[in-house]
Parts: sequence; C-alpha cells; structure tokens
Amino acid sequence: MPGDSYDTIIVGAGIIGLAVAREILSRPGGGQGSRVLVVEREAAPAAHQTGHNSGVIHAGVYYAPGSLKAQLCVDGAARMYAYCERHGIAVNRIGKLIIALGDGELAALAEIERRANANGVAGMRRLDADGLREVEPHATGVAALHSPNTGIVDFGAVCAKLADDVREAGGELRFGWQVAGVTTTARSIRLREADGGGEVEGARAVFCAGLWSDRLAVLAGADPDPRIVPFRGGYLRLTAQRRGLVRGLIYPVPDPSLPFLGVHLTPRIDGEVLLGPSALLVGARDGYRLSTLRAADVRDTLTWPGTWRMMRRWWRTGVSELRLAGSRDAFAAEASRYVPGVRGEDLLPAFGGVRAQAVARDGRLVDDFLLSSTPRAIHVRNAPSPAATSSLALAGRIADAAEEL
Repeated sequence: MPGDSYDTIIVGAGIIGLAVAREILSRPGGGQGSRVLVVEREAAPAAHQTGHNSGVIHAGVYYAPGSLKAQLCVDGAARMYAYCERHGIAVNRIGKLIIALGDGELAALAEIERRANANGVAGMRRLDADGLREVEPHATGVAALHSPNTGIVDFGAVCAKLADDVREAGGELRFGWQVAGVTTTARSIRLREADGGGEVEGARAVFCAGLWSDRLAVLAGADPDPRIVPFRGGYLRLTAQRRGLVRGLIYPVPDPSLPFLGVHLTPRIDGEVLLGPSALLVGARDGYRLSTLRAADVRDTLTWPGTWRMMRRWWRTGVSELRLAGSRDAFAAEASRYVPGVRGEDLLPAFGGVRAQAVARDGRLVDDFLLSSTPRAIHVRNAPSPAATSSLALAGRIADAAEEL
C-alpha cells in the first residue's frame, strides 16, 4: 500500500476524533493491519473545545429522552470514569445540584427529573431547601435535584492518553496539517493540505473538525445547513480564600428552549472553582479573546440567514450575555442568586472557550449531536456538551456509521 494511502483518515485530534481512531483500531478487522491516520490543523491535540471547557463529566440529566445525547451520555460517562480509573487519570464524582430559586421554576425542575429518570440516570434525589443546604451549606433555593454521579476531569489529559492509545495501536498522527480540499472517487477519498502541501488518500474519512466542521463538510459535497456560529464562553474563578463556598457543582434550572445551561459554579480537578460561562457571539472561530476577528468567520456568520433569524428571536438573551461578558459584578450578581456569599471582589479572570454551535437556516439552535454522510465520509456536524463526556460511546456510533460506507 502506498505510503500516503490509508484505510481510514480522521480529521481532528480533539477528544471525539481521537476516540474514533481508538475505537476503529480496537475493532476486529479495523485494528490489526488497518492503517489509520489522524490529521490535525493545530500543533497538538485538544487545542480547541476539548482543551477549553469546564471539565464536567455529565450524568445525562437534561437531555430529551430518545435523543442521541440521552442515548450516549449515561453510557459515555460510565465509560469515561472506567477509562480514567484504568489509566490513572485524576477524576472525581463530586456531584451536582440543580437549584430552583422560586416556585416558578418547580415545574421545569420536575421536567428535568422526569428526563433524568427516563434516561436511566442513577441516584437522582429531589431535595427541599433544607436538604440542598445539607449538600451545599452556602447555597440557597426552594428545591433542588442532586446528581451524585456528575464529576470532574481534565479532558485534555484524557485526550493525551487517547493519542497514546492510537499510536500504540499502530495509528499515525500528523499535526499542523490543515485540510484545504476534498476529492472523492468511486474507490477513495483524497484530502489536500493547505498552502500547497501534499495529499493523503483513504478508503474512507471521518470529519471530527469541531469549529470548522461545516466548511469541511461542504468541501466534501454536503449541504451547508447547518452552519457553525461561534459562541465564546467566558469564565471567571473564585479567589483561593473563597473556594470553600462551593463543595460540588451548582447549576441553575436551564431554559429548555436554549442549548446553554446558564451561569454555574464548577470546581475543577486542579482545585479552581469556575463561574460561567457567558455565551457571546464572536467574530472568530478561535475567538478566545473578544478582540479576535477573522474576516472569513465574520462573513460566514453574517451571511447565514439562520444567524439573523436566531438573533431576532434571542436578542434579549444576547443583551443579557453582553452585560455578563462586560462586568465582573454582573457575573457575581448572577452567581450570588445561588451562593449569596459570592461578591465581585471574590472573582478573578480565568479563560474563554469557543463553542461550535450549529445554527440551522431557519435560525434554530441545533441541540442534539448531528452526524451526516457524503460519499466515503462521515461528518460530525454538531457535537456540543456533553460531547466530551459521551466521546467514548459516541465514537462507537461514528465507527458503526463509517463501517457502512
């Protein structure tokens, strides 16, 4: 077989791409003797969404029963805990409270409880005001759901181990390799590198390209709907002296019509306690700084009809997110609704991440995982949270689809 010819080419060395490579290499007929290549535009794995998140292993609480998220999160979380424990990766099931602040949120809390039970989430408990304070002494609310199997991990560390697994199983990783062209024939798919680089050829390809997933899908012949619209999630952190205000994860009751969970308090595996994220439309797909603008990204966002339809529907939410992104005191005020001891002076800068949110032409924010296909290729078109949690289970679903090509 020629040196640049492979059985499977995977685009993207985030947690999903590497999990898919590992899964394919582990399968009978796909592993021993199979040639698998992972190409990544950045210089290292986990450079984008995998390496810029709060590190929560979700239990599967929120997701509509029957959705891919619901089907894969519970299984994915169990696999993630087992994988981390098997390989000595630090992980902690610290639990999560979803807190209702008033009676007006009780119906939504009951719906979350119904979904959690339908999804097979173990150990869920409904708590009253006294019960939630037993779990989180500094928190307040009229009721809460407690999810003891929600945990925290460093997904970057998971990704590093997955990369090792791929190499040990005979897979190849190439970094700094950006796909600029896709050509499909009856028997193969060829990917061309940017800036006059070389080509690689495979019997099939799996595109796990996150923030650039729509562009690569279109290069391969897919419909441009949905388009990726980048949202920056900004985080702050509690000072070391105030971390004792929070024992586990503290979340609000989310708006069921939005694929964002609102500002929450999140202890991390390194001991930090995060507050956030905000959700702000930004001018670059790698817009980790608000000042970063890229003409192609701005053009893609503003020429997409779905962007304007989305903004017409959610402009009030957008104004609120602008206020959060621009004011530490506003962040503190939001968090103090759940933990009254939080003040503006308790907060320090943390980091920002960019969410690859798929937006449909009609303005709908695509909530579920979304896979599609073109000749000789599978495309992961939408993989928001809990994609990292679900990655080991989602990889199985993707590998199944790839085998059908």
